Amino acid sequence: MKFKKSLNLVNVAPSAPPTDTCCTSEDRHSDNSETIPDDAVGHKTEFIVFGMDCSACTNTIEKAVRQTEGISQVQVNYSTGKMKVVALEEAVFEKLPATVERLGYTLEKVQQKGNVRTYSIEGMDCSSCALTIENHLKSQSAVKHVSVNFSSGKMTIEHDNTVEDIIKEVSKAGYKASLVSRNRSGEVKKGKSGINRVVLSGVLLLIGFIGSYTGVSEFLVNVIYAAAIVLGGYKPAKSAFYAVKSRSLDMNVLMTAAVLGAAAIGEWFEGATVVWLFALGNILQEMSIEKTRNSIRSLIDLAPPEAFVKSGQQLIRKPVEEISVGEVIVVKPGDKIPLDGEVISGESSVNQAPITGESIPVDKHLGDSVYAGTINEHGSLDIRVTKLVEDTTISKIIHLVEEAQEQKAPTEAFVDKFARVYTPIVFILALSVMLFPPLFIPGTWGDWFYKGLELLVVACPCALVISTPVAIVSAIGNAAKNGVLIKGGAFLEIAGRITAIAFDKTGTLTEGKPSVSQVIATGTTEGELLSIAHTLEEYSTHPIAKAVVGYAKAKDFNALQGEKFRNIVGKGVGAVIGGQEYFAGNLKLFQALNYPVRELESQIDHLQQEGHTIVIVGTQDKILGVIAVADSVRETSVKAVRDLHRVGISQVVMLTGDNEGTAKKVAAQTGVNRYFAELLPENKVNSIKQLQDEGYLVAMVGDGINDAPALATANLGVAMGGAGTDTAMETADIVLMADNLEKLPHTIKLSRAAIRVIKQNIWFSLIIKATALILIFPELLTLWIAVISDTGAALIVILNSMRLLRIKN
Repeated sequence: MKFKKSLNLVNVAPSAPPTDTCCTSEDRHSDNSETIPDDAVGHKTEFIVFGMDCSACTNTIEKAVRQTEGISQVQVNYSTGKMKVVALEEAVFEKLPATVERLGYTLEKVQQKGNVRTYSIEGMDCSSCALTIENHLKSQSAVKHVSVNFSSGKMTIEHDNTVEDIIKEVSKAGYKASLVSRNRSGEVKKGKSGINRVVLSGVLLLIGFIGSYTGVSEFLVNVIYAAAIVLGGYKPAKSAFYAVKSRSLDMNVLMTAAVLGAAAIGEWFEGATVVWLFALGNILQEMSIEKTRNSIRSLIDLAPPEAFVKSGQQLIRKPVEEISVGEVIVVKPGDKIPLDGEVISGESSVNQAPITGESIPVDKHLGDSVYAGTINEHGSLDIRVTKLVEDTTISKIIHLVEEAQEQKAPTEAFVDKFARVYTPIVFILALSVMLFPPLFIPGTWGDWFYKGLELLVVACPCALVISTPVAIVSAIGNAAKNGVLIKGGAFLEIAGRITAIAFDKTGTLTEGKPSVSQVIATGTTEGELLSIAHTLEEYSTHPIAKAVVGYAKAKDFNALQGEKFRNIVGKGVGAVIGGQEYFAGNLKLFQALNYPVRELESQIDHLQQEGHTIVIVGTQDKILGVIAVADSVRETSVKAVRDLHRVGISQVVMLTGDNEGTAKKVAAQTGVNRYFAELLPENKVNSIKQLQDEGYLVAMVGDGINDAPALATANLGVAMGGAGTDTAMETADIVLMADNLEKLPHTIKLSRAAIRVIKQNIWFSLIIKATALILIFPELLTLWIAVISDTGAALIVILNSMRLLRIKN
């Protein structure tokens, strides 16, 4: 997933001319240019600048470009790596790449796109509304692309006309649009005009009803009902007009047709009642749906919009959008951290629950990473900014969650297809009932017309269409608040059906920080053994190799001069030291070298049975010794495995490259009921396939990097520690933001609850529709009861889905 960066224009004083030496850390993070105003006269464009290694480079480029004939203004921003240029003629821009290339840099022109903006839409109460808005805006020549997402209440649109024009066009379709500003929630401020119309319509309906029983003339009563219809039905009728114009058949069209039909046959009370109930139901639905949408919008407001930036001995308050990478911000006790960064001064406890879902604050010291949106609880912190506002972890979470809302689950896609077929069929059936039966079956034309109107109301599949997306948005919002990113409804559904979970051992079930527990030197001294091991393992990134190197350094045994280093996959490493080739690895390595290890087998077996991983060091002719390494099991892993069994996961499996003894001990400590040991990287994939062949739906849990093939092979990939690595957030289907498994059982429980709620909603909607259809022909159904069955069912479905927001860990 790639995140677009925008140009930050920062007002700073020019620095000294650049030199060949690298600039200081303070200079490194300054941008030496004047801000170019948005209304600057001339042709404007942007370039990406490659090759800048410090902010002094910006002066060099700016001076050279400014001297180019025809350039009126130029601004280079080191932090974003971009250059903004204003020229008198567009042809001048063609000269710039060659000019900058002579300085040792390269340019790439940023492709100019239309104005892509995001709007928040008020008034949508089912996905048909979103389709109506899309179809209407697509007919506008100034609109290049438009996508309306009912679940999030957002519209993304690329257009050449003004924001006011777009808002006006959306208003024509009967909805309210509001531009979402960057990094703000864009929550639409609710107007009360709709509610007032519904209230007034209800009052008129009541007056008319009372008047009909108190001797008021029928004409006057019908006028009062007509006024109630106009007041309550204005918005649906307006939306219906644009829906028909856009060739959409939504609930507004069906309801408007039903009301007009009722008025045509003189059923003014029925028509007014239908309008009022429909409008009231829509308002209640909107209020309920907004609560689910706000579960995501609340994330957007986690990070403060401004920060205190350190400038010498002063603190300057600046908008977060204007803060560059490398600047130092100060966060006082009790304040939220505004940007991702690294602590350079101070100590404190930070509440990371908004990002990771961890309930216990984490101590932060010099060099530790902190995240935007988290809360500094105690001491003051000086933080060097490491990411621009649009690249912070919370921004990526919001981006991923909003993308997840737009991804349709298989069930939702099926329901939408069903509704597209169901609605026109029932609509045609309603017209048929109005027109044909009176020709062949005794009965008045008015009776059959009324039955057709009832069918029109029943044709609205609102409850059915809304049954899945609201449940998915609620579940994804709940998960996000608890530090779990579910990247779409499809993955939510898969998680709810998982029957087996496979864990990578190192760093997932265990701490991933093994330490040397024992050194056995057999063919040399302990010092020489550790020096050779240090040399062999120095360039390896494997946790066990790091443990050996760290132990040797702690004992002051330095690495020797080595050459011809080679990695022996799944077995160990080799290198030439002092003209002799040495090896460090597992038992398989020395068995492959045909070296007899019988004299050490008993010691090795004993250590392995105690849960140690063994590193044997030697040559093809001689074993120098054995280093035993052990990793500790995470306490949270034990609890997580226990809770997974409790929620009904039948197979909890551990995958490891360690020996049988270590695997057996860790399995016993964690409670997994099955393990695969001594696996090469490719064997983990085979283990996943074996579980799938046995009939299990498998989730694989790893760190998102080393376990990528297994994560991809599994039915569901789950990465942990997403807050610390962008790769984990990008590769997995579900991301546990904290570096522990505590939230995994909650995710499974939540996913299963979501599937239950979706099934309940679908069956309830279908049963209500079927019942309403059956009751039409025995004349047991009235128009207003049909409306209650439709809007009432939709409201019940929404409220049932909202229960997912309250499921706790």
